[in-house]
Amino acid sequence: MSTSHTSPGHGRRSRYGRYTGGPDPLAPPADLTEALDAVAEEVMAGYSPERALQEFLRRGGRGREGYDDLARRLAEKRRELLQQHNLGGTLQDVQKLLDDAVLAERGQLARDVMMDDTDRTFREMQLDNLPASTAAAVNELSSYDWQSTDAREKFEQIKDMLGREFLDQRFAGMKQALEGATDEDRAAVKEMLSDLNDLLAKHRAGEDTDQAFQDFMSKHGEQFPENPENVDELIDTLAQRSAAAQRMLNSMSEEQRQELMELSAQAFGSQDLMDQLGALDDNLRDLRPDLDWSGSAEFSGEQGLGLGDGTGAIQDLAELDALSEQLSQGYDGARSTDIDLDALGRQLGEDATVSARTLAELERAMRDSGLLRHGADGSLRLSPQAMRRLGQSLLNDAAQNLSARTGSRDTRLSGASDEQTGASRPWEFGDTAPWDVTRTVTNALQRSAAEGQSPTGRVRIEVGDVEVVDTEARTQSAVALLVDTSFSMAAEGRWVPMKRTALALHHLVSTKFRGDELALITFGRMAMNMDVDELTALPPVQEQGTNLHHGLLLAERFFARHPSMDATLLIVTDGEPTAHLEEWGEAWFNWPTHPETLRKTVIQLDRVTRRGAKVTFFRLGEDPGLAQFLEQLADRAGGRVTAPDLDDLGAAVVGEYLRFRESGWDEVDWG
Repeated sequence: MSTSHTSPGHGRRSRYGRYTGGPDPLAPPADLTEALDAVAEEVMAGYSPERALQEFLRRGGRGREGYDDLARRLAEKRRELLQQHNLGGTLQDVQKLLDDAVLAERGQLARDVMMDDTDRTFREMQLDNLPASTAAAVNELSSYDWQSTDAREKFEQIKDMLGREFLDQRFAGMKQALEGATDEDRAAVKEMLSDLNDLLAKHRAGEDTDQAFQDFMSKHGEQFPENPENVDELIDTLAQRSAAAQRMLNSMSEEQRQELMELSAQAFGSQDLMDQLGALDDNLRDLRPDLDWSGSAEFSGEQGLGLGDGTGAIQDLAELDALSEQLSQGYDGARSTDIDLDALGRQLGEDATVSARTLAELERAMRDSGLLRHGADGSLRLSPQAMRRLGQSLLNDAAQNLSARTGSRDTRLSGASDEQTGASRPWEFGDTAPWDVTRTVTNALQRSAAEGQSPTGRVRIEVGDVEVVDTEARTQSAVALLVDTSFSMAAEGRWVPMKRTALALHHLVSTKFRGDELALITFGRMAMNMDVDELTALPPVQEQGTNLHHGLLLAERFFARHPSMDATLLIVTDGEPTAHLEEWGEAWFNWPTHPETLRKTVIQLDRVTRRGAKVTFFRLGEDPGLAQFLEQLADRAGGRVTAPDLDDLGAAVVGEYLRFRESGWDEVDWG
């Protein structure tokens, strides 16, 4: 953080201070490219964009914890809390103080030579026959006339500690605040409890006022560091602590609860404290019955926790559980903003807060960037902007693979609808051809010189100077990409590579060769023309059938709508045709391939090739029967079969499209 000021004669100065919160100005921006790639990958695998975004946030990104990582850390802390501690700390402390007091008293009795032997013997017998129960022994010694000053102090410490522990159960930090407290301090606490119960009783009856709350806080506010602004906030804070105290008692054994109940009478040496605390618990339970007053936890460790610390541990467990639910994002309408960052920081540290805040910012950026949009049905979808970015990314991947296969090439020229002839011509109104810069500047210089302008002056280009690159018409292509969507494609891990290939080709055609036409045709049990976003979101369906016949029928209709274009047919499949379309429009399925299915498929392929379509099959998998079948179809169609690896499928399809276009790989600007 910096502030600036200007002083006479010294210019501007800056003063820097400690960073005091808010978004980290030095934090790297959210990596939307990584997030989009991850979301798109899940969408292509069949997830909804909403689910895909949540899955990415759960996994996290490169070098960044996701919600699952944070949830694992929460679960580990919860496990450690239960395995390292037990709830017998207060009883253990009381027993130790009692043992110390009895030992000090025995020593005093042994050293006091002036004591009557009968009195000494009676006292020793009383100490020897104390009940095994800690609480019963403390109660029995409550009226004992201690001879040892040290022993008396130890026993008084028991009463003081019990009072502070019972208060700490309901008011966090009270144990430390009352350490070494005077009688006046304890009287002030009792008065606070009495006033608090009066305020809560009035609130229950609807008789309290804001002024009553303000008067209470003016008198006792220093004992409430949470600084509640109204009586409801005060009740919420106290009730959550009181409910945790009850859950802690529920987590103890019956014997431990009985011991504490009996010891409670010794708290500060007065029953008044416990009566006030009991009334407080009753008021809070009635005011907040929706809280968890009946839960429990199983502590199994060796480190004892006192009543206050035990209640705090129970509250920590509740906070850990709440955070785990928030991080799960498994409920309707879940958002990253639901996560309590303050609570997360308390439990896991500032690094966890930074991770969660970064994920929340990433989710916000994804939703606000225009990469995701809500459809008419309210569902979240990839936007056209996201589809373009995704298509460009996939096309770049295909280009890299294709470059590795064909060698490095000059990629400076962009695809256009016309071929350059090497000549130029004067610009005419409506021309969209690129300027011939050299001829244009030369024309301007020659005209300026003829008009007597100084050669050192600025050159002014006029309309008559402009010449454009001369082109001649280039043949356009109609491309039908048929992709197999039978369930085996998903089962064998080919579903996403198939979609990535379709998106890459679609982006190439729609951005670099806009004069071409592309049809994306899926064929499973039935065939269907699909938009690129429909294909991207298409989930795998466990349905039998590879209806290449129907796909070829749709391809023929597509080519018929573009008779002046060169026809290109690209077919991606991993199985022989096992279905065909009947005359009445229903699919007929049989496995293995039925002769009628084969006949109809071959006839339809012949119809397509009679339109001059150039055909390439892309075989996925190692099925020798499929390999032989596709080779026969390719021979019949005058085409060919390639068998690319899945990682190379996009490059193979894109490269085949460019080869058929005779456009030249080096004419494409892939950026």
